[in-house]
Amino acid sequence: KRQAMFRPLFKKLLFTSFAPTPKVSSRSLSSISKDSQILKATLLSNNRAWAAKTSAEKPGFFEALATQQSPEILWIGCSDSRVPANQILNLAPGEVFVHRNIANVVTHTDLNVLSVLEYAVNVLSVRHVIVCGHYGCGGVLSSMDNKQFGLIDNWLRNIKDIYTVHKTKLEMLPEGKPRQDLLTELNVIQSALNVCHSSIVLNAWSRNQPLSVHGWCYRLTDGIIRDLGPCIEGPGMIEEIYQIVEHKSKAED
Repeated sequence: KRQAMFRPLFKKLLFTSFAPTPKVSSRSLSSISKDSQILKATLLSNNRAWAAKTSAEKPGFFEALATQQSPEILWIGCSDSRVPANQILNLAPGEVFVHRNIANVVTHTDLNVLSVLEYAVNVLSVRHVIVCGHYGCGGVLSSMDNKQFGLIDNWLRNIKDIYTVHKTKLEMLPEGKPRQDLLTELNVIQSALNVCHSSIVLNAWSRNQPLSVHGWCYRLTDGIIRDLGPCIEGPGMIEEIYQIVEHKSKAED
């Protein structure tokens, strides 16, 4: 009876939930702004020039790239436009799998970063996960303020929590850049630990899959990456509370 009662509602939802594909009129295309026209022309021209140059220097590069993806590195970095992973690592397309968000935060409730991590570890079998922050990060700086910025305030709460935990250490430093730099590093380290504490990485280690997790920080003023120290390569290098213990159930009588 309940199924019969809800069947008309399901039918209505089925036929009303999917809007038709929007159509772009020829008028809207012709009235595109001058700025957009210039941008499109410039970027598409740049792309063609880059593709031609790459093909000339490395014949067959794109054909080979199209048939496989086997990077050894997952890079979790900040969305900041000044910190592009491939360029600062001097690696070609196909060599780094990349996830970026505001202030390179890794949490256990973010399905976006967890989906990327799962694909990188379980499908691509990357050997290294690098969490890389950068000094002068606007997200970290904003998290140290009491102002409201909007929806992002909920995201920055993760960094505020780190500040709270390390408040004594942070407030021993002068206000401004020294304190911000330390919070930037602490945020990287905590995010790297959160990667290690994820069920994805713990399960990979439990099946003896080689996987190292690193914490780095990039300095915009000289282009150099600093290794913050963490290089975690197994469950024995994290707190016991996070480690997986297999409980064997007793045979029933």
